[in-house]
Amino acid sequence: MLTIDKLRFQQDGRDFFFLADTCWSAFTNAELFEFENYCRIRKNQGFTVIQLNLLRQWDASSTQTRRDPFKLVSLDDANHYVYDYSQLDIAYFDRVEEMLSIMKKYELTPALVLLWANYVPDTWTEPMIRNNLMEKNQIEPYVAYVAQRYKKFNPIYFISGDTDFPSEATIEYYDIALTTLKKYDDALVTFHIRGRLDEIPDIFLEASDFFSYQSGHNKDYPEKVYEIPMKLRANGIQMPIINTEPCYEQISHSRHSFGRFTQEDCRRVAWQSILAGASAGITYGAHGIWSWHRSGERFGIVEGEGFDQPYDLNDAMRFPGADDFGYLKQLVATYHLFDVEPIDLVLKNTGQIRLGKTDTKTVIYLPVNTRLDIRQLQLAKNSFTVKAIDLEKRLEMTVDFTEDNIEMHNGVRDALYIIEKI
Repeated sequence: MLTIDKLRFQQDGRDFFFLADTCWSAFTNAELFEFENYCRIRKNQGFTVIQLNLLRQWDASSTQTRRDPFKLVSLDDANHYVYDYSQLDIAYFDRVEEMLSIMKKYELTPALVLLWANYVPDTWTEPMIRNNLMEKNQIEPYVAYVAQRYKKFNPIYFISGDTDFPSEATIEYYDIALTTLKKYDDALVTFHIRGRLDEIPDIFLEASDFFSYQSGHNKDYPEKVYEIPMKLRANGIQMPIINTEPCYEQISHSRHSFGRFTQEDCRRVAWQSILAGASAGITYGAHGIWSWHRSGERFGIVEGEGFDQPYDLNDAMRFPGADDFGYLKQLVATYHLFDVEPIDLVLKNTGQIRLGKTDTKTVIYLPVNTRLDIRQLQLAKNSFTVKAIDLEKRLEMTVDFTEDNIEMHNGVRDALYIIEKI
């Protein structure tokens, strides 16, 4: 079972890095043999958490076999569907339990979303949703059922999914879900919020065990990756912070903007998040896994974020960026970066270079190779060493340095500099 120790997670008294993969649509879309293979791969890559939506994901890919958590009253050719939320489909939740058992076999902690924004009134998704909204009196029976049934798997819960909080009705829905969950399971909880938001209602902030933010998939706001956790820390938030939805590997830029996020983009965002104060963990996503997409199937709803076609899940499962995130986890453990504090310095006139510190070291993420003026760090002559790590090739490099400058390394992409006191 996971616990919180100040700014980090622990499991059985040892530090636990929240390295999550995004698999929102698995419960409705994945076959059991596919899901077991997926869990085996992610376990071998170093992942510790899988994020899943308990209900139908609003922008999941289509499947030949339809699975629904509630009685399906109607379904039309445009994929609009109506549920009777008073009638749980027990076979669906039996199957969820089988999949949670597979995760347990591979020592993967489930992070389960209770109510994605499309089930709740007044959220930003309302003009685009396909399902009917859940009635307020139907929240408690559903949450009570899943909380009691899955408590034995020690899940983490996202009370919300991709939500904003525009009205009292929205807040009331999530408050019912939170209150009901806590009656039956003292699990760790947080709120998965809409991209680039940095606030949640005070009652939910007080109830949260860690803060989950989403830097998202919009290329026009790269600064939000690091500005949000730095703002949270500056405002006195003293709990773990995690970027639980950064850009996914090979997802297209949102809002129908041409281009896709690359392996290097994802690696950059991950390290910027960590060194900006969101150091308790990080989440990876592959475009094809989160929606559980198979070639030839229909994808999601293009009116929403406007994403281009996903890759087939078998191709997406092997995207190379997942190994970068496993390597990040390894470096965080090796250099004890769980509690790294952000350094608010601007180098080379860009916020893209991020700096953090611990008691004994300063860490710099350098997205593009350049000679770096480090005089602002005020390092005493002959009192420190610099280690350079090529993040593309995952190897150490030598680099020349003085108290004034770190010279260019001999890699061609991004690097991590570890500056340690002698």
